[in-house]
Amino acid sequence: MISMWLSVIVMLVAFVNGARNEDDVEPCAKVQTDSSVVPLGSAVTATCVIRKTCPLVVGQAFHIEWRLGEHLFPGNLSANESNIVSEVFIPSFNHTRSFLACRVRASTVQVVGGVEIRAGYPPEAPQNISCQTNLTTPNTLTCSWDPGQQETHLLTKYSLHTEIWDTNENFTYKLPAGVHRYIIPRTGFGLFSDMKIYVKAVNELGETTSEPIVLEPVSAAKFDPPILKIQAVPRRYGCLQLSWSLSQQQAWMRDFRLNLEVRLKTADSRYWSEQPILVNQVKQAKSVDQCYLRPGTQYLAQIRVRFQQSPWSEWSRRQSGVTLETAPTGRLDSWTKVSEDPPHKQLNIKLFWKPSKQFRANGQNVSYIVTGKKLPGVNGKVCSTKENYCTFQLPEKAKKVYLRAVNAAGKSLPTEVRIYRPKDRTVVSGVSVIPQDDRSLLVQWKSLVSSTLTGFVVEWRPLLKTDPSFTQFELTDRNKTNLGITGSFEPYKPYGISVYPRFKDGIGLPQTVNAYLRQKAPSMVPKIQIKKSWQSHVELTWDEIPLDQRNGNIQSYKVFYCDKQGTINVVGAEPGKRRVVLKGLDTESVYEAFMMVSTSGGSTNGSTIHFKIEPFDAVAVVTFLTVSVVGMSFLLIIVIMTCFSNQKRLKQRFCPAVPDPANSSIKRWTSESTQDSHLDWDNEEPNPMYLSHLSFLEFPVKLSKEDDDAWLSNVEDTSDLGDSICGSPFLPGYTGSNCDSVPYATVIFSGPCDNPTSKDPHAYLRSESTQPLLETEESFTPKCYQNMATDEQCVFGPCHDCVPEKGTDPRILWDDFPFLRALALNDSQID
Repeated sequence: MISMWLSVIVMLVAFVNGARNEDDVEPCAKVQTDSSVVPLGSAVTATCVIRKTCPLVVGQAFHIEWRLGEHLFPGNLSANESNIVSEVFIPSFNHTRSFLACRVRASTVQVVGGVEIRAGYPPEAPQNISCQTNLTTPNTLTCSWDPGQQETHLLTKYSLHTEIWDTNENFTYKLPAGVHRYIIPRTGFGLFSDMKIYVKAVNELGETTSEPIVLEPVSAAKFDPPILKIQAVPRRYGCLQLSWSLSQQQAWMRDFRLNLEVRLKTADSRYWSEQPILVNQVKQAKSVDQCYLRPGTQYLAQIRVRFQQSPWSEWSRRQSGVTLETAPTGRLDSWTKVSEDPPHKQLNIKLFWKPSKQFRANGQNVSYIVTGKKLPGVNGKVCSTKENYCTFQLPEKAKKVYLRAVNAAGKSLPTEVRIYRPKDRTVVSGVSVIPQDDRSLLVQWKSLVSSTLTGFVVEWRPLLKTDPSFTQFELTDRNKTNLGITGSFEPYKPYGISVYPRFKDGIGLPQTVNAYLRQKAPSMVPKIQIKKSWQSHVELTWDEIPLDQRNGNIQSYKVFYCDKQGTINVVGAEPGKRRVVLKGLDTESVYEAFMMVSTSGGSTNGSTIHFKIEPFDAVAVVTFLTVSVVGMSFLLIIVIMTCFSNQKRLKQRFCPAVPDPANSSIKRWTSESTQDSHLDWDNEEPNPMYLSHLSFLEFPVKLSKEDDDAWLSNVEDTSDLGDSICGSPFLPGYTGSNCDSVPYATVIFSGPCDNPTSKDPHAYLRSESTQPLLETEESFTPKCYQNMATDEQCVFGPCHDCVPEKGTDPRILWDDFPFLRALALNDSQID
């Protein structure tokens, strides 16, 4: 576009500068060159012819110069009668397209003529011609080629030429510029006729022709993907029979022999066999058997076909087939975790297993059995499952079990599994896990030197899944301290990885870490809680982040807080703890705080809380401390006095003396000794009072004679003075013949019993109880008793042959009846 506009400008300038008259309108100058298209980098020669009548040169000094792009070139100047000629030589033209201008420099610079020059390369010969026949309707032959690596910078056109040898027909197919592929219609070829094919390339610098190829179109046909069927070969273990056919549109070639390629893989494999199996010259009607496969294994298969050296068809749809089953072969790798149960004298066993490199299931529905006996016919089965683990119990003395794989065709040979007891030994330390790629982790550890160490067990499981079937393991020898583990690891999910040491006589203590394939920021941040505050400190706590929301190993908890001035402070929690203490806080400020939780994959900020420190009340604290100190001092004094007081006096205060009924005597209980019913605290020995039963009644006022009589005459009101008041000798009409009881005494005070200053005499009331004074009633107890305080004798207990007598000598009765001596009362006491 630029060169075109330059040409227009030159023409206009030349026209304007030309002679203007009615008969002659010629430009001032003409520029001529050998070719306007030259090879890139070649020399260029140009000539500028200026008429002497041109106004730009008439009557003034001038010279001629050349301009190519941004560069000026001097020209050789010559003249004849009518023209002035300037010639320029450019040794290397390095522009693919540029404008060469001739200019006259006088008082001004004027362009008087010019020419556009283009440069490039001649075309390369087309290479790698290939043709492919399409056998679908309609049949076509598609040919393509490589134009070469060099850019010509010039417009290059291609044409396809064919010559059919059987018919001597020639065809030429012209292609648009830049197109290197052409589809020949069915009329331009014969399927079974050889034909010559070549390509021509042409541009302004020349033309070239490719090397011709000769082919039979049918041999260049690419077939549709064939149709495949698979089935097991009867009575042949490890063989599959493959039956195939072409598509319906290509079924007319069923009588032709084609070449086949077969590829296989097991159903649980990710990759096809490295080298496909080639089968030559096979007709559709003939099936192909593939043998030497694993028995009882599901295989996936695909085939592709071609005719002679034609392109291979696309692979067929994959089909599956299962070979005939045989009994499993090979051993199983196992890993046993044992815990002891001493109370029941049993071992709790968790047994995990997986196929070894030599194991072959040789069947589809494989299960596993664990027995305590090696012989298959012996009844000793402890477990049967289709899983890869089993949990059971064994006697404490069990040493080994036997593991077998079972399918419909039989059982494998037993794999012996030794039961190793757990040992309290630690030789593994420094376990670390490093992600390797999207499917594997590298586990590293350190180990102490031990002569009994035989190897290690690396166990891993997803922590968010509790099913033991997800547990996997790998066994290593004693010299390894790292292991790459591969599995279906998910990013941002935690996995527990443990390394166990194996000894000759047991399994040592493991070292366990939590690992992630990839980590990112936690999904949540726990809420900050204010646990307590004091003076200028605040303790903040928070709950643990749920395992499924951590997205990685928590590396740090940081609490950011600021006051009203905007000063920001950061406090980090100690490793393994969920608490921080903020110190040096001001009681005048309201603080804002939030927490940031970080993993190696990122950080997450929590919500903001506000808090304020309450002012410190010094007066209340001092008052509280003073009261506490005084109270503690008083309590300490009491304890010291109690501990250092006389032991006997302490016993008297807390353990009062109970009177002995056998030695009780009302006669010896004088008025002086009964001033106070309590023990004498000032004497070393207690007051010697011996009463069989003593009750104290308190009356707020002194009893009058009438009140006293009324009291004595009311049996119901005195029922609480003993079990019963039955036939008291002080009551009128007392007989005592119908009461089988033992007499007691009740003392009635006219004032409070704890008032020692009372001068009023005490009143005594007899009471009886059905319970004996002694533990057992002895046979020598007198049947008749006398009340020596009266003129009459009366029987207390049941006595029918005792007649009251008068005038009996009291002294004789006192000696005979010692218990009556204790009940003797004088007249003054009764009053």
